[in-house]
Amino acid sequence: MIDATPTVTIVGEQSVPDWDNDKAVTIFEQLYTAADGRVDGVYAANDGLAGSVISILEKNKRAGQVPVTGQDATVEGLQNILAGSQCMTVYKSATEEANALADVAIALANGEQPNTTSTSRDDTGGRDVPSVLLTPKSITKDNLNVVFDDGGQSKDEVCSGQFASLCTEAGA
Repeated sequence: MIDATPTVTIVGEQSVPDWDNDKAVTIFEQLYTAADGRVDGVYAANDGLAGSVISILEKNKRAGQVPVTGQDATVEGLQNILAGSQCMTVYKSATEEANALADVAIALANGEQPNTTSTSRDDTGGRDVPSVLLTPKSITKDNLNVVFDDGGQSKDEVCSGQFASLCTEAGA
């Protein structure tokens, strides 16, 4: 029997002070150099940091060859997805979050127990806290409209200039 479990080697992992994209460029360039360019994928904590990674991959003519992910479905992240240099972003709907928060606040204001979907562990307080956990969405070229339809980003802003034809090709 052949073991089909892929082997993953983490060549570097480092937080970026203050989520600073300029610092991320330096940090990733150092990690990339230390790994001798042998980087097969990058999970970045947000789209801005993903953009920093992409800038180094572009410098080394590897943008679009190395899967890069981000989070927040920013204009830059969505445009990087359209351009093929970022494979996906994680989208959390502010509308869904606001609606869930309003439902909980109204229930509490009325002296009622709010509807929750789960609990979250508070290690400091040593307790499980009732929580409303929502499902984030993975956004790729195939479902950009999820963000536009929800109001997370303006289609006009994302699909402007050189990205207009890419949006059309993606069905956005």
